[in-house]
Amino acid sequence: MMYRLKKILLPTLLLAIVCSSCRSNKTIPYFKNIPESEYNKIRQSAFTEPTILPDDILDITIQTAELTASNSINEAATNNSVVAAGGQQRVTGFVVDKEGEVELPILGRMKLAGLTSYEARNLIREKAKKYLIQPTVQVRFVNFKVTIIGEVGRPSSYTMPSERVTVLDAIGLAGDLTIYGKRENVLLIRETPEGKEMVRFNLNDSKLFDSPYYYLKQNDIIYVEPSKGKIASAESSRFSMLAVIASLASTVVLIITRL
Repeated sequence: MMYRLKKILLPTLLLAIVCSSCRSNKTIPYFKNIPESEYNKIRQSAFTEPTILPDDILDITIQTAELTASNSINEAATNNSVVAAGGQQRVTGFVVDKEGEVELPILGRMKLAGLTSYEARNLIREKAKKYLIQPTVQVRFVNFKVTIIGEVGRPSSYTMPSERVTVLDAIGLAGDLTIYGKRENVLLIRETPEGKEMVRFNLNDSKLFDSPYYYLKQNDIIYVEPSKGKIASAESSRFSMLAVIASLASTVVLIITRL
């Protein structure tokens, strides 16, 4: 009996090892179509600064020799705290309203939607010159957030410290793809004024670097689809559990009928 069991299990184990090695060799490495001699010749997409959108949260800092006026603006930003997505964290800053405007103490309402942070900084500085002496202005996104879900090590939403964020940066923050992630079919979902825009990437192809979607924008979502192997494994586990439940139920019924 033991001999027959070994005879059945050994080929099955060898087949599983061969299948898993084929999966790792064929789909785990990135950018397999780049010859080593061409590593320094890859074209890369130009970075385009993201523009301010309604519901964005901005950190606006104005410094000047007139400390009283400067403090009133910066204290307003500190007091203007909002709850971030999910209600987990409070952040400070000025919220861009539905009309694309923010309201600053002393300076009043200003339309910033559609501008980059650099353009917004120049606009605020010009208006501040009417009230303050030699003002210096800093504007940055507080809620520059991207979400990575699916077959990655740490699926979550991540707030980025910089506006210059690439697809690879986001994947790295999420702990890279698992061995079950489909590297040839990564989905990017982007919210635009016209609606949702969906783009698929192939991480095995160096053309990713030259894609206009290589650099991310605020609130982008990256979804890594599970491979057929992962889906089959999950289905197998589910069927195995159903078989165990059915076996237990049959045993219970058999015991009851014999009482």
